[in-house]
Amino acid sequence: MQRTSNTGTAVETPATLPEANDSLNTREMRRILSSSFIGSAIEYYDFILYATAASLVFGHVFFANLGDGFALFASFATLAAGYVARPLGGVVFGHFGDRIGRKKMLVLSMLIMGVATMIIGMLPPTAQIGIAAPVALVILRLVQGVAVGGEWGGAALMALEHAPKSKRGFATSFANAGGPAGAILATLVVSAVSAATGDQFLEWGWRIPFLLSAVLIVVGMVIRLKVTESPMFAKLEDASEKRKMPLLDVLRNHPKAVVLALVATMSFYCCQGLLTVWGVSVAVENGVDRSGVLNWKAAGAVMTLIVTFWAARMSDRVGRRKMLVIGGITGIVLAYPLITLLDNGTMWGFAVAIVVGNGLVQGLLYGPIGAFIAEQFPTHVRYTGASLAYQGASVLGAGFTPMIATGLVLAAGGGTGLVAAFWALVIAAGTAAVLMTRESHRAEIG
Repeated sequence: MQRTSNTGTAVETPATLPEANDSLNTREMRRILSSSFIGSAIEYYDFILYATAASLVFGHVFFANLGDGFALFASFATLAAGYVARPLGGVVFGHFGDRIGRKKMLVLSMLIMGVATMIIGMLPPTAQIGIAAPVALVILRLVQGVAVGGEWGGAALMALEHAPKSKRGFATSFANAGGPAGAILATLVVSAVSAATGDQFLEWGWRIPFLLSAVLIVVGMVIRLKVTESPMFAKLEDASEKRKMPLLDVLRNHPKAVVLALVATMSFYCCQGLLTVWGVSVAVENGVDRSGVLNWKAAGAVMTLIVTFWAARMSDRVGRRKMLVIGGITGIVLAYPLITLLDNGTMWGFAVAIVVGNGLVQGLLYGPIGAFIAEQFPTHVRYTGASLAYQGASVLGAGFTPMIATGLVLAAGGGTGLVAAFWALVIAAGTAAVLMTRESHRAEIG
């Protein structure tokens, strides 16, 4: 097979490049996909575990002296700190990932995340060490944010850059699916520990899921160390491209791609922040059983996982834009009824809202988004460009969403209509951004 180089000459496509084999069912691809999925699941277990604890625990343990409403707001503020750090992680890990390779950065991000999570599990409460406790919590959350900021780009690109063109969307979705898989694991572990420890959950039981991260990190590291470097990165024709400043290149030559991909990605992140963080706290505050809420949250993540894979596979057939627009329209139509159900104080209301909103709407948006973002950038700056857009969206779409929703409810005197309008507006903006990009599912991206 031949391809055209940057200089216009035809060169042979190396047998190791993805186009040489149109199947994902090879030993190497199975290893790559399992690494992307399991590695992302472990990292997001740690990251989402914090979000769950922020909804249920940290307001009582680290901010109890502020009163219920403000304690929850402060807890969500520390959650947002992690999201703020994610673009920094995306830029730093993207820089080195575009210069020295994807694999090394994936191993490092997992190690950093695991250490930070275990330390959170050992952190004394404010009642014992005073202001040092919430300060340390914020610092550790920032470290988590930097680590997960570098995770997604590497995991997604390892899958996409190894995969054949006709299956890039489905392959990349394995990295995306690690998010809901990690959420399922984190939610079920917290639910089980909550049920087992009962009244002691807020005292010490909540620490157990954080300390279990040590076991998961060992498993993830063993898997990741076995994968090979991305063939697209390894085969860059001009080695000097690896030595440039990827961030400056992206900002100078691809600013439109960054902005449009960022706005498009905010849609599913807003779903995540509203439903799985703010929605959980609202349901529990309205008297819905905590264990039941966590179990239904896990059920919603299972639905997200299923729909993510389906939507990604469909995006390989009909296009990324079409699937993202379908997801956007679905979210806009369902925003008000789902928020109303979320706030009605019943288990069935929460169950329907989380399964449909988190499962269907977020899954439709989540499935194609990884390949959609990565395909907007050339290989030599893809890690940096994709991470900048994706992690920037995580700040605006999920990091601040629980705080914004809480503020809108306070401003409306307890009503949730403004929250629904906010959600619909974010999804509408994301859909418009998708329509302003080119279709990429059949494009050459090397």
